[in-house]
Amino acid sequence: MRSWMTESRTTRATATLALCGALLMSAGCAYYGPYPVTTAVPASFDRSFSAAGNAMRDQGLAIRTEDRANGVIVGAQGGATVTANIRQQADGSVRVQFDANGPRDPSLIDRVSRSYDIYMGR
Repeated sequence: MRSWMTESRTTRATATLALCGALLMSAGCAYYGPYPVTTAVPASFDRSFSAAGNAMRDQGLAIRTEDRANGVIVGAQGGATVTANIRQQADGSVRVQFDANGPRDPSLIDRVSRSYDIYMGR
C-alpha cells in the first residue's frame, strides 16, 4: 500500500521532469524578433537633385553647372562631361537621366549611377 507521502513525491517528480523537458525543448527554439519593416520613401525632386549632384562629386566630377530650376547638373572630369537631367513627372514621380559625352573612362557613367542609387537608398 502506498502512502500519501510517496504519491506526493511521485507527482512532484513527474511535474519537475515535465517542466525540465519543456524548458529543454524550448531552449533549442530561436526567436528572431519582429522583422524590420522599411518603407520606401518616394523620391522628391529636391532629394533626387541633391543625390545626383553628390553622386557626381563622389566620382570625382567637378560641377560646372547646377541649375535647380531647369533640373540640370553638368560635371566634368578630364575630357569627359556627365549631364544629369532631373524631371518631375505628371504622376509625381521623378525621372533622373545621366548622359556622358567623351568619357575616357567607360565605367564612369555606371559608377555615377550606382552612387546615385546609394544616395537614394536603393
